[in-house]
Amino acid sequence: MSTSTPSIRERIVAIIAEQAMLDPAQITPDASPAELGIDSLGLVESIFAIEEAFDITIPFNANEPEKSDFDISSMGAIIAAVERLIAERG
Repeated sequence: MSTSTPSIRERIVAIIAEQAMLDPAQITPDASPAELGIDSLGLVESIFAIEEAFDITIPFNANEPEKSDFDISSMGAIIAAVERLIAERG
């Protein structure tokens, strides 16, 4: 039995899956939050959960998401951006 720590991707997928009330297997890299049934409030809650889980600050303005420095266009983009923030944190 493996006791390895879940990867960053796995942890993000789990957070998003919980928010979307989906099985993590249904979360694909090219799916947008909207395609997963996540509305703007759900997205904000997901971002807060990700920030807490990884102890990072995500540059996302819920009032002006298009002006945010954080790509929320797809799950793959969100995962890549979070991985980058974690790497920058060192």
